[in-house]
Amino acid sequence: MIKILLADDHPIIIKGLKQIIEEEDDMKVTGEARNGNEALELMRKNDYDIAILDITMPKKTGVEVIEEMKYLKKKIPVLVLSVHPEDQFAMRVLKTGAKGYMTKESAPEHIVEAIKKIVNGGKYISPALAEKILSDINSDREEAPHETLSNREFQIIIMIASGKTLKEIAEELNLNIKTISTYRQRILEKMNMTSNAELTRYVLDNKLMD
Repeated sequence: MIKILLADDHPIIIKGLKQIIEEEDDMKVTGEARNGNEALELMRKNDYDIAILDITMPKKTGVEVIEEMKYLKKKIPVLVLSVHPEDQFAMRVLKTGAKGYMTKESAPEHIVEAIKKIVNGGKYISPALAEKILSDINSDREEAPHETLSNREFQIIIMIASGKTLKEIAEELNLNIKTISTYRQRILEKMNMTSNAELTRYVLDNKLMD
């Protein structure tokens, strides 16, 4: 039996995933988390064959969870399931250590396929993403400005573009507002921009969020 941990802050997503997974005779959801801290705590206490994480969870993001999982004694492979565009987010989480990346619009049979492939030691990306990666490797494409951002900086630019204030971002990430302000300034410098409006326009123009 494949034991699965689901971590997502949207109960409706958890419910939908459970329905898909538990139609399979050899799979069972044995853990549910609503934020990154809960996910890590469950992984410390229990054994799972795979963890399916959202990227933009409260407390700790999916990327932060993957980074902290490196310090756990048990090695649990991760499949990231996100609303964010595959071509903009997948490489970032795969480089962090995830074994697969899918969008939440993926067909149920593809989710099941990804789980089985990862549990058996493989990795999973869609054919479209595989083609894009090969295309990028074979081209002289320059690195886009947002690709120079750290995972935390990238997370914050998305939150700024979604209209959240620095105070709201600080509360959601459990950081102080001064730290968020420092991140914002660093992002502006790296992106060669001067305002939140410019950052938001860039994010939308480059389809970095839905």
